[in-house]
Amino acid sequence: MRDQGRRFLPAQWFATGLCLLLCLASPALALNDAQQLVVEAWRLVNQSYVDPVQLEAVQWRRLRQKALEKPIASSLEAYAAIEAMLAPIDDPYTRMLRPEEFATLRSNTQGRVTGVGLQLGLRAGDQRIVVIAPLDASPAADAGIVSGTEILRVNGTPTEALGLEGTAARLRGPAGSDVVVALRTPTGQETELLLDRREVDLQPVRSHRLRSDGHTLGYLRITQFSEPVPQLVRSALAELTAPGGAGPIEGLVLDLRNNSGGLVAAGLAVADGLLDGEPIVETQDRGGIADRQQASAGQLYGGPMLTLVNAGTASASEILAGALQDGGRSRLAGSRTFGKGLIQTLVNLSDGSGLAVTVARYLTPSGRDIQNQGIEPDVLLPQPEPLEPDGERDTWLGEAATLLVAGLSAPAPAP
Repeated sequence: MRDQGRRFLPAQWFATGLCLLLCLASPALALNDAQQLVVEAWRLVNQSYVDPVQLEAVQWRRLRQKALEKPIASSLEAYAAIEAMLAPIDDPYTRMLRPEEFATLRSNTQGRVTGVGLQLGLRAGDQRIVVIAPLDASPAADAGIVSGTEILRVNGTPTEALGLEGTAARLRGPAGSDVVVALRTPTGQETELLLDRREVDLQPVRSHRLRSDGHTLGYLRITQFSEPVPQLVRSALAELTAPGGAGPIEGLVLDLRNNSGGLVAAGLAVADGLLDGEPIVETQDRGGIADRQQASAGQLYGGPMLTLVNAGTASASEILAGALQDGGRSRLAGSRTFGKGLIQTLVNLSDGSGLAVTVARYLTPSGRDIQNQGIEPDVLLPQPEPLEPDGERDTWLGEAATLLVAGLSAPAPAP
């Protein structure tokens, strides 16, 4: 993919086309559609999974055989067989996606989602699942759900059992369908709401100016990396740096808190606009072949920066944060990031379902492998962490602005 002469990874690491299905038993034995789905999934993982040694360790061929020894006559039985086949790999990111899950995940990469419109996070201390913020004009916002509300159950299933990702998945679903959500408000009142799911704009990029100690700073928040993000960031930076009117900014706070990733190519495109010919990331495929991504010359914004991160900063947002930190382009402030150093591709199966398959691992430009470790910020900010980024009580944003202004006032380093 090219953008004004700049090279990036394929837009979604998306494998097109389907593998040929070959008879795995006797040539006289025909597989039904459900069994062929299992074989199709097996072959896709066999051909693209990042760690062939791990596949051999779990006896991947034997797992295919075991799956086909059981009766598989329906799509639901095929999905269960595929999930059982994937489980021994012990990679939570390589997973079966049923048709509705696959469609939802694909829509997320386009900046829209069908659901109730809640941003969720884990509350510091007790790790309960709470609302960071409802999205504007969403069913959750219309119902009056506020930041800090605890999610107790979704359709009767406790969120402790679902986990953060599972809770988010249960809240998504086809437009027009209903979901029952049990809540505990910040004041301690428990209630149940019936919410109608609908298509919601994720608003992945938000920006504005802020004043700190007599200086005008820019604030740029990216909540996830979807297809529209590079152009949205380009437009936001053009407005923040434009002469006339409010005038250009003196520094930029980049907020990547609770950005769980998304499209790697979108993250690389944003990094390309902030770095000037410097390394962005090194990816390693299943053959151990390293591909080093380099920013092109020139920048959308070259002024002073400070980047906010937290435990919800993961995957593509960690690629961006690591590149900015390693290149000395921006200090990081906040708390240690999540630690997801693996990259997945979305692959469609023949019945509308799909697979997410880990196809590569990445290292920061200095060679750091952040899988399960995360990135330590340059400046640790005080706990507890503010719940709503860019909200009225976002003390971390105030701290970031103070740090950035202090850097503006510091004498320039000697050449």
